[in-house]
Amino acid sequence: MTVLAPIAWGTTYVTVTEFLPAGRPLLVAAARVLPAGLVLLAAGRWHSRWRPRGHEWATTAALALFNFALFFPLLIVAVYRLPGGVAAAFGGLQPLLIAVLSWAIAGRRPRATEVLIGIAAAVGVALVVLRPGATFDLVGLLSATAATVSFAVGVVLTKLVPAAPNRLASTGWQLLIGGVPLAALALMVEGPPPALSFTNMIGFAYLGLIGTALAFVLWFSGIRHLPTAAPPLLGLAAPLTGVALGWLVLDQSLNAVQLIGFAITIGAMARGAMLRPPKERAMPVSPTLHLDAACLAAR
Repeated sequence: MTVLAPIAWGTTYVTVTEFLPAGRPLLVAAARVLPAGLVLLAAGRWHSRWRPRGHEWATTAALALFNFALFFPLLIVAVYRLPGGVAAAFGGLQPLLIAVLSWAIAGRRPRATEVLIGIAAAVGVALVVLRPGATFDLVGLLSATAATVSFAVGVVLTKLVPAAPNRLASTGWQLLIGGVPLAALALMVEGPPPALSFTNMIGFAYLGLIGTALAFVLWFSGIRHLPTAAPPLLGLAAPLTGVALGWLVLDQSLNAVQLIGFAITIGAMARGAMLRPPKERAMPVSPTLHLDAACLAAR
């Protein structure tokens, strides 16, 4: 079920470019995050009235920062300014980034097998998405790089901290904490939202409810039960889905090299998902370590 989350994320490029207002990255990010958070908080109340307490607020805020408040606006800027394939290619760096960040933040030294699989995954995605004649935009490239780093930090921190007893509410609080400043920033920088068409509303509803609320509940639930190397490899399903939809919906062609890249990436994902280090387990984290990890990641 975890892989359904990155598959849903892979539809972001088509949704943003075909259904949502152009040139409003902060609005798109805020409208994707804030309503999804409110929906999950309301749904979570049916299970329990859990909310962060004490040091949990700092942990939740750190997760909200990297998973949503930084990641989504940077991602949307990259989607607006880069061809879909080029923007998606940066996702191929996540396995290597997460291996390095796990070492830096959690002290978990990556095995040679994980590094090799990460390299193979990056090469495979590059073959799929970097087409001849693709254009490059400096702001778009920097945004895509920063978004990839932000998401990688979020994955590491999510696996580092203990799971909340109410997964819906925990994800909802993250979305809410990340969405409120995004909404305020969107109003200050981009002004009031434009009049929305029916197509815009369908796009926002899909991106918020399916591509964010449901996808992140599945993602956060699944990655805690997988080895550290597996989540970023499963996450490669997002750029692969984006390229496949570009072929099916936007009439973009796939050549022999891209098909080889598909095979390499799918093989890397499958091999990474099977990695089961015998001593790997969820790390018990003290309140002090919660804050130290968040501060270290923020540097």
